[in-house]
Amino acid sequence: MNRWKPLAVLGAAQFLMVLDASVMNVSISQLVEDFDTEVTAIQAVITLYTLVMAAFMLTGGKIGDMYGRRRTFVVGLAVYGVGSGLTAVAPTLWVLALGWSVIEGLGAALVLPALAALVGGVYQGRDRVVAYGVIGGLAGAGIAVGPLLGGYVTTYLTWRLVFAGEVVLVVAILLLMRWIPPQAEPDGGTRLDVMGAVLSAAGLAAVVLAVLQSGTWGWVKPRNPPFTVLGFAPTLFAIALGGALLYAFCAHERRQEAHGRTPLVRLGLFGIPALRSGLITLFNQNAILLGLFFVIPLYLQVVQGLDAFQTGLRLVPVSVMMLVASLSGGLLLRIASPRTVVRAGLLVLLAATVWLLVTIKPHLNGVSFAFAMAALGLGLGLLASQLGNIVQSSVGEADRSEAGGLQFTAQNLGSSLGTALIGAILIGALASAFSSNIAADPQISEAVQQQAGIRIEAGISFVPADDLAKALADSPVPPQEADAIVAHYQDAQIDGLKAAVFAAGGLTLASCLFTRNLPSGRPERGAARRGGTGRVRRPA
Repeated sequence: MNRWKPLAVLGAAQFLMVLDASVMNVSISQLVEDFDTEVTAIQAVITLYTLVMAAFMLTGGKIGDMYGRRRTFVVGLAVYGVGSGLTAVAPTLWVLALGWSVIEGLGAALVLPALAALVGGVYQGRDRVVAYGVIGGLAGAGIAVGPLLGGYVTTYLTWRLVFAGEVVLVVAILLLMRWIPPQAEPDGGTRLDVMGAVLSAAGLAAVVLAVLQSGTWGWVKPRNPPFTVLGFAPTLFAIALGGALLYAFCAHERRQEAHGRTPLVRLGLFGIPALRSGLITLFNQNAILLGLFFVIPLYLQVVQGLDAFQTGLRLVPVSVMMLVASLSGGLLLRIASPRTVVRAGLLVLLAATVWLLVTIKPHLNGVSFAFAMAALGLGLGLLASQLGNIVQSSVGEADRSEAGGLQFTAQNLGSSLGTALIGAILIGALASAFSSNIAADPQISEAVQQQAGIRIEAGISFVPADDLAKALADSPVPPQEADAIVAHYQDAQIDGLKAAVFAAGGLTLASCLFTRNLPSGRPERGAARRGGTGRVRRPA
């Protein structure tokens, strides 16, 4: 069992990296109260954390090449621990933003690419497949367990304990670093491409910020943006600016290589079919995962009225099945290729979304919902069991840190886009269904219909139906019409949720189109014993 000691350390770090983001999401209301601020301010702090990670992930990968992956992993963990400690004692909102969003975000940008490269450096063959499966499973489990842990601690204790506990976990991981064998020392010839780092950070930050804020700013018609551009919402303009900066980044990287200088990322890596397909599938996986994890808590908390802890309990089947399925990666490769396993995972994921569509009703069917969550975890676990290994095994040892940076950049972008896209579809479907329901009801007067239409046009939120009922009770709307409006809103909520889940299913189906270049051969049986790279054997 000694060979799995490094995985225990790396897995704990991976779990830590994803845990506190999901904890923070279920602690928003308590954070608003503790810091005497507004929900939008806490959401800005959460957005900033994602921005920092996305902007500096590629740079973090290159720093691992410059100074050594093991050393970068240690330094990143130390930085992350400092940020967690500062967050735990934060007296004001700006200190919270500094500790969590900035310092922890920078620490994660150093840790994650190094972590991915260390797994590839420590393990070979089927052991590597198992190791990456565990890492992927723990990442998904952290996303699912976060609401359970965060809900319990926030409800019965304080959210600060989570971050204090993270400091203890960081110290424990650092004390166990001797379990990770020494890695090859960097050759000293690698230099940081500063201009490339600036262009990539600015471009990725602009795209991610625009996507994350699209629900607040609006895509075309302004909703509540800080400014407008020619009368339009700034979202698409910010995405275009980010795209232009990333185009300039690519041109700069080509010039760096042409002049014999070290680029931040070798663009030639995208010419590797398996790597390209792996990154696209990872992007899609995280878009689906985070999109559904945006929708499902809304159904449980807003529609069903469950608290954060009860919501976390309902998500336990996802964590359990995802971890079990991710651990089966090595066994599955005895009978199937990575491409077959990934396609099977996507089909199971598609079946889970169909099951969810049937299950989402005004009254929760606990048994059916639990099985849908288990199917969701199984599909995601099958993907997690293969994708990390596919990305890392498609490149040589020298390119592992760059591949790790690309891997987590793809995951970050997928998470951001999935949340924004699925969220926008949910709100759009909610508004459309609510408006149609009211317009088709003869019980509601024309004056009230017009007033409701104006309110919906100005922007609608996904809130508990009781909140709407209370607001209508304080308005001049007659009680009979108010009851009808609330009933229509409840129906529209279900329609909106189903539209969002349907969109996730469509994305799952579309993901199958990008699996053609995934490895179609099984790893060689003796790779682990011979110390091979763990690359798959191509059929003749």
